[in-house]
Amino acid sequence: MKLTYEILSDENIECLRDACNELMVFQKSKATITPELFDNMNFDTRLRPSVKKAVHNYTVVVKDGEQIVGYVYSNISPKETYSNEFATFFDLGSVSGKCVGCLSQFYIKEEYRQYSVGSTLFKMSMEWLKKFEEVEDVFIFVSNGNDNALEFYQRKGFTVSHEILDGFITVLRNK
Repeated sequence: MKLTYEILSDENIECLRDACNELMVFQKSKATITPELFDNMNFDTRLRPSVKKAVHNYTVVVKDGEQIVGYVYSNISPKETYSNEFATFFDLGSVSGKCVGCLSQFYIKEEYRQYSVGSTLFKMSMEWLKKFEEVEDVFIFVSNGNDNALEFYQRKGFTVSHEILDGFITVLRNK
């Protein structure tokens, strides 16, 4: 096993199509609250639009040789991006700046989860997000049923802020 980490430009995210779609299938498999909402979630409806709406993007892919085994996608976006036809993800008035940081998507194939890949990707994302001094608020949105992810982020210092969509998503915040 030879793991490498590569930062992708926005133009090169297409290579994450399969991994992103696997993430949506994984999230649906864990969901206990309205799992059917994941039926319309995929690379074209989640990752691609998020990259386009963000002010800054940071995408890291993890490979074992040439095989993609995981990725993380974080962004800096106008806070209004998180109030849309799907949901309002947080009280916009509770955010001090014009933009927020978000660790938006995080996926590691199950057989690679015991090699500190998650901690490495998380650290890389947090270091990138901290470069934006004007952004004080960082959010992570965890789908229901994904207790391992929820516990991982809490161990990393994030706290549960609230739930949205009747518990479909748990919102975590850095403060």
